[in-house]
Amino acid sequence: MMKLIGVALLTFAGVAVAGNGKNLDFYNIEEQQLADMFAQHQGGTPGQSIKDFSRLFLDNPYVANRLVGASDTQEKLVVDFGELDCFTYLDYVESLRHSTSVHNFIENVMHTRYVNGEVNYLTRKHFFSDWVHSGNKVSDVTHLVGNYVVTVPKILNLKADGGHYIPGLGVKDRDISYIPSDRVDEDTLSLLEDGDYIGIYTNITGLDVTHTGIFIRGENGPVLRNASSVSTNMKVVDSPFLDYVKNKPGILVYRATDDNSPS
Repeated sequence: MMKLIGVALLTFAGVAVAGNGKNLDFYNIEEQQLADMFAQHQGGTPGQSIKDFSRLFLDNPYVANRLVGASDTQEKLVVDFGELDCFTYLDYVESLRHSTSVHNFIENVMHTRYVNGEVNYLTRKHFFSDWVHSGNKVSDVTHLVGNYVVTVPKILNLKADGGHYIPGLGVKDRDISYIPSDRVDEDTLSLLEDGDYIGIYTNITGLDVTHTGIFIRGENGPVLRNASSVSTNMKVVDSPFLDYVKNKPGILVYRATDDNSPS
């Protein structure tokens, strides 16, 4: 598996995997297992694909700031199933659901994570809402799910002190809609679907969310499947959904579209 992914990456001119050799390893996910799942999910529903592929990562370690690149550092394509943060976890799951092979998966990671698949720090989709504004096959269904939705005009990337989170990127004027946590009730749960991508809304100036995960209907009730930085977790876990969101400002809900072609 390591060799196969290495060859796949080298076909994309100038793109290298960051870090050492372990980043070329699919951790505890085997090549044949992926091949079988690619075949199984062709023509299937996006939600079921997301639910099944996301399950592969349960218990894989959380590590913060997995991507390599900055305004003064060359961007590198990171593919590492063994160390995930909340955003790279969603990158991999969304890319896997479109894929038919490992080579195809690598290409899909590029298009999921970067505008037009261009591996560059300034074309990276730094904000969760970039997913519905920059070509990803997902739709904002927050208004469809929530009985009560708040829409806030945000100037993304602009800090309260006038600085920028991402130097050189500029700002993005964007309306962000979210369901306040005290309005996330049984009616909301009934309208959420397996595989919905969840963003945890933030009131912080210049940001849209502070965390992301995936809504799953678990055996013991709905959960947020997420790469958790909570000190007692530090891995991909299923967190009881209502317990998780009740003390947060609110949630954004993005839903994958029914299209299995490459992103």
